[in-house]
Amino acid sequence: MTATNEFMMPPGPAERDLENSLPVMLGFEGNRIVIRTLFRIVGTALVLTAPAMWVLPGSFFQSDVLLMKLGVSVFFLLCGLALLMRNHIDTQPEAYFDPIRRELRVLQKNDRGRPETVMRRSYDSLGGARITSRVIELWDVDGSVLMRLPIENPDVRHALRMQLSGLVRISS
Repeated sequence: MTATNEFMMPPGPAERDLENSLPVMLGFEGNRIVIRTLFRIVGTALVLTAPAMWVLPGSFFQSDVLLMKLGVSVFFLLCGLALLMRNHIDTQPEAYFDPIRRELRVLQKNDRGRPETVMRRSYDSLGGARITSRVIELWDVDGSVLMRLPIENPDVRHALRMQLSGLVRISS
């Protein structure tokens, strides 16, 4: 007996489009550049101040002051590290546009470094999208801005436009 492929049909246009469409992953734009820079400067100053309290001249080594100085230096160190890590690239969520499931997922890394889905929306539940050369804005059905994401290059913009066309109202 020979096996024949009589039940195999050539892929139609919908299947070819699905094979050619790749998922798109976009990172959220971090907080504004000025705020991020300010946090880095203040965080670095706090981290450097913590050990400097112990080595600068004029430091008092009396027993009642030592405990307070230790508490303040640990506080400065922890606050400085928190400000430095607040806008780290690994802590930023990512938006994942899935053409197969036709949904948008927002992924954020958990404590173990694995991505977790923190939001899932189907393309049908989106109110609209505005795609410009550098940014895509997604609106909710009530007209409020759901998210604003930066677009790195024209290929990503084209892929997003192809995925969302026909499913989401797109304005330019």
